[in-house]
Amino acid sequence: MTARRGFTLLEMMVATTIMGIAVVGLLSEISSSVHNAARLRDYDRVAQLAREQMNELLADYQMPRNVEIDNQFDPNITGGLDAGWRAKLTTAEKPPSAAGQMALDRIQLEVWWNSGGHRRAFSVEAFRRRPVTPQEFQAVGQ
Repeated sequence: MTARRGFTLLEMMVATTIMGIAVVGLLSEISSSVHNAARLRDYDRVAQLAREQMNELLADYQMPRNVEIDNQFDPNITGGLDAGWRAKLTTAEKPPSAAGQMALDRIQLEVWWNSGGHRRAFSVEAFRRRPVTPQEFQAVGQ
């Protein structure tokens, strides 16, 4: 008798099972990677929006003090992402004596967005210097 070459049915079933498990594992990892990439894309987009909004707030010397303001970002610039912000300007440090000296303002900015059915948010803060006006000292003295 001559020896037969090839695989038995059992060997083929074992190989197919191992290959199936490997493919399912790879598809699961690919799905997880795509989900993480989408989350990171949203986070990067919102971080850029926060940077731009903070720059606008830092340049706005007419912003009301000790009042919370908020708004939503235009969906055209967020890529359809539902996102918004809330900010508050406070005086961090003010000189004790004369007008014309420099005070330190603190701007707190919270940026939020909805992603995957969850509301996510992060906060940033910045400081800026500004001259103290005579009206500020008159208001304190009254």
